[in-house]
Amino acid sequence: MAVNDLQALLKHELGDLLFAEKTILKGLKKMTREVSNPEMKARMEAHYTETEQQIGNIERAFEAMGLKARAQKCPGILGIMEEHDEFKTEEEPSKPILEAFDLGSGLRVEHYEIAGYRSAIALARALRQREVVDLLKQNLEQEVAMAKFIETSAAAALQQVQGTLNGGGNGAAKSAGAAKKAGAKKAAASGGARKTAARRASGRTNGRANGGGSDMEDVEVERERAD
Repeated sequence: MAVNDLQALLKHELGDLLFAEKTILKGLKKMTREVSNPEMKARMEAHYTETEQQIGNIERAFEAMGLKARAQKCPGILGIMEEHDEFKTEEEPSKPILEAFDLGSGLRVEHYEIAGYRSAIALARALRQREVVDLLKQNLEQEVAMAKFIETSAAAALQQVQGTLNGGGNGAAKSAGAAKKAGAKKAAASGGARKTAARRASGRTNGRANGGGSDMEDVEVERERAD
């Protein structure tokens, strides 16, 4: 059907968002299984529930406009999902590297959704569709919050990945532990050397103290012989 007015364009945008959210719902299941970071996994599971609610909000937005909810194929979101699947099959990444890739993939998904919701909200406002605006704003706020979570959590998540690649655990902590052990060995060796030197010095002092009288007697004997 030809799109010749803003209402028809908003209908198209809603259909695009509906298709995107349903596609993302399936993708979230796969990506959640690929994540080992407990905080990230818990947040993704919570976002799965949010996505289900978002689908309901879009369907209600259709109803508010007197339209039947119908998904419109969204090549954009399909491209992001296909990129994930192709990377996994063609590049054969290790589990830690796949987790790192998923951070970027997830962020791309969120920003795609954010752009879509902002566009649809602008159209709904122009058409004075107040209920549609409110429903879509709820979804937008959740997507913005999820994007912010990924951005702020990425550094810690990538450090965990790097620690795993370094042999399991935090690489920095392992280096610090090794340095601490080396310092302890050096201190022990230095302490042992000081103790040995002290024993030797003590032995020389005792020797002089014990032999001091004999030396004086020898001097007196030599003097008597000289006289």
